[in-house]
Amino acid sequence: RVAADHCFGVPSAYRGAQGTAVCGLFGLTVACTGASEKTLKRVGLPYRKVYTHPFHHASYYPGAARMHMKLLFAPDTGRVLGVQATGTAGVEKRVDVASAVLQAGGTVYDLEELELCYAPQYGAAKDPIQIAGMVAANALRRMCSVVTWEEYLSASPRPLLVDVRPPAEHGKGHPPEAVNIPLGQLRQRAGELPRDRPVFVHCNVGQNSHNAACALARLGVDARTLTGGYQSYCLQVEHRWLPRPACERLLAEPKDPKPEGAAKQPHQQQQPCGGDLGCMAR
Repeated sequence: RVAADHCFGVPSAYRGAQGTAVCGLFGLTVACTGASEKTLKRVGLPYRKVYTHPFHHASYYPGAARMHMKLLFAPDTGRVLGVQATGTAGVEKRVDVASAVLQAGGTVYDLEELELCYAPQYGAAKDPIQIAGMVAANALRRMCSVVTWEEYLSASPRPLLVDVRPPAEHGKGHPPEAVNIPLGQLRQRAGELPRDRPVFVHCNVGQNSHNAACALARLGVDARTLTGGYQSYCLQVEHRWLPRPACERLLAEPKDPKPEGAAKQPHQQQQPCGGDLGCMAR
């Protein structure tokens, strides 16, 4: 179109590509827009990142599926630099919104103020892309210190790692060094925490650990929240889905052979499993 505009004397300029793309495989949707972390490292552009794991619509409404988002942004202005997301539902919609904000030169503060369609079967009162913007904006406002699992694993000596999930959740899986102090007991047990080294706090997705880090900071503890929580730990450190998707179990199980001469059953469209972390078989 730009070439045609110039042929007819219409002033027009190509804005360039920002790498917006989407792909589907095994019931999983993967989408991105803007720069990736590898690209930002290669060109030497400073950035910060946060991870979120929201449901694609209101969690109380049937069929809610978790998606996983990574938001890259400028550490000084909060300008959106890139977004990557994956899940079984609603992924491309959020990346499209992020693409529009990115092309307009928007920031994470713009993301958190978006006014988007809402009904329980379509989204949440705080949409997943808004949640990502809020988490990033909170980090820039220094409401509490936000760190990544890479920072924890590369720290020497290691900070104290505290899991603020309930004991039942902690017992189902946790990083080997994690000490379990449930959020409800944190203020009463704050005396157990050191004051001479950082305390990294995690929960399942990052919300409760944010509250915990804010509370501990007021008690004089150098507390920092791990972005993305245990969900991010499983994906980034252990390289596994959590929990194992139902479709992965089905793909691993042998199918019963059909007896000869068996009548054909009417075709039924296969539905996504709606598993917590998608339908991709490893």
